[in-house]
Amino acid sequence: MPTTINKYPFFDLSEIIPDNDLTYKTYKKLKPVKTGNLIPDINLVTDYKRWKNFYNGAPTHGPIALKHLYGKPLTIAFYSKHWGDRGVEQLKQLNAIQSEIKANGGNLLILTDEVNDEQLAKITWDNSLSLNFYHDINNGIAEKFRIYSEKDPTWNTFSGIDVNIPLLAVYVIDTERHIVYDHIDRDLSSTFIADDVIAAIYNAALTNIRRQSA
Repeated sequence: MPTTINKYPFFDLSEIIPDNDLTYKTYKKLKPVKTGNLIPDINLVTDYKRWKNFYNGAPTHGPIALKHLYGKPLTIAFYSKHWGDRGVEQLKQLNAIQSEIKANGGNLLILTDEVNDEQLAKITWDNSLSLNFYHDINNGIAEKFRIYSEKDPTWNTFSGIDVNIPLLAVYVIDTERHIVYDHIDRDLSSTFIADDVIAAIYNAALTNIRRQSA
């Protein structure tokens, strides 16, 4: 009778040593805050290293008046260089309506995941942008708006993105921290409507004036 040779060594399940250091991240789909929601305090600070201000593309320096920023309805947008041309297009659109935002009693602030970035300076210069940027360290504020999470990284949804970044989003917040306008670019095919942003700023500013005079 021929001898059968087993080329595979005997394997005992008891020899398996579990790796207790292996961790599994739970998946939880992003659910961005919407109009009508109340947001937590976003806690901006006056650390100059976290601010980048530009006028017609050139960097500017000056005092940071957080009281002035908080005292009016605020258009807040999230930007990352990793969105490429789509992100630049949003910056250009916001820049185009910034004077109307201010004329209707509001302010505009761009939150970015990077602040000391030569590419940001180049983009503002090439497009003559007059915008204020604030470095959202570790995307802490974006996480409060639920447009960023380690449990649903951006690369799960968008091809060509290999880092976890906040969704492209634009919000208008009144002086009581209520969201009165939201636009989240979920599929990179739609842009915010400028007239809707201006209308939200105007109505929020009017409500604030009435509240102060009551």
